This record gives sequence, structure tokens and C-alpha cells, in this order.
Amino acid sequence: MMALCRSFIHYNSPLQRIHTATLISTNCPPRSPKFTALSMSAPLSSLPSSSMDSPPEGYRRNVGICLINPSKKIFAASRLDVPDAWQMPQGGIDENEDPRNAAFRELREETGVTSAEIVAEAPYWLTYDFPPEVREKLNRLWGSDWKGQAQKWFLFKFTGKDEEINLLGDGTEKAEFGQWSWISPQETVDRAVDFKKPVYQEVLKVFSPHLE
Repeated sequence: MMALCRSFIHYNSPLQRIHTATLISTNCPPRSPKFTALSMSAPLSSLPSSSMDSPPEGYRRNVGICLINPSKKIFAASRLDVPDAWQMPQGGIDENEDPRNAAFRELREETGVTSAEIVAEAPYWLTYDFPPEVREKLNRLWGSDWKGQAQKWFLFKFTGKDEEINLLGDGTEKAEFGQWSWISPQETVDRAVDFKKPVYQEVLKVFSPHLE
């Protein structure tokens, strides 16, 4: 049975629209859990760099996606498992997969968006360590011994219409988000869980020339 989605719009304030997706049913396969930054091991800079730079040893490779619309607002969505936690899209990089290709794939899988182009790339990998209990659980699940995850961040420009955004994604993976909205860079940081704020601040600092 195919997954269905109804989209509703309500207002948190006179200037902000919140889009809510209601899941009716889905047969999407489960995907590996995703986590976001806890701590950083390297600073970011605004210099260009190849997306194939090697991440730190012992960290699972991951991509982060900062999607902006023509008004320079950022796409953020609330997690279904933690509704108060808003974040930018992210996901694991498959074996032998280029990070840029992974970013396009994850964007499509999580938001349904295909009308987008890469504007900038953070030249360093951002890493965070798993808390001990999370590391034990995930390494048991994955059959690995990752310290944490290393993220390569990309800035995307959205070139489509809002109607293209579908929190069921392209139907290949289980939905992760319940609501989405275009918000300011500061709101993106403010709405993030505390352990993600430092990474978001660094990422937005690197991409700031494109957000003004």
C-alpha cells in the first residue's frame, strides 16, 4: 500500500507558515537512525574545497543540507520522533558514494525536492561523538565501532515551488519529519536542540555571504 500524505498550513505568528504533513499509511522500509552534532573537532572556513576530502578516522560519514529559498529563508523540519526538535536535512553517505551525490539523494529522500542546486560547500568535515549509550546501541545495530559521525555540509538553492516539498520524500525511505517551514538563520539555530546549536552556528557562519 502506498504512503499518503495530507498537507495542512497553520500560523505560529502573522508572518510564519508551518506546513504539517499527516501520514495515513506507509510501507517504506526503516532506515538507519540519524543523529546530529554533539561536538566539533575542526573549524569551518569559507574557502573552497573538494567534497572528497577524507573525514576523520573512526567516524561514520554523513551529509548536512542547508536548503534556502529565493527569500534566503532556510528549510527546517520537526522530527516525528521528537516533534519539538527542528533540524535541517541530513543523512549517511553510502559506501563509495560522493558526498555531493549523497546530499542530492538525502534531500530527495527526506523532502521530495529535486529542484535545487548546490551553491556552496563547507570545506571541512564537522564531527561529533556519540554519547556512550548511543554509541553502544548504534554500533550493536550497525555491527561497527564508530566514535560518532562526520558531516560534510552543503548549501542548496531551492529553484522549485513549495508544492514540490513532500515530507514523505520520494517514497524510498521511512518519513522522518512531521512539519516544515522556511525560517531565518537565527530561528534555525534557536529551534535546534542544544547539542546541535554550535554546529549550526558554524555552518551558517560559513554560508552567511549567501544568506544576506
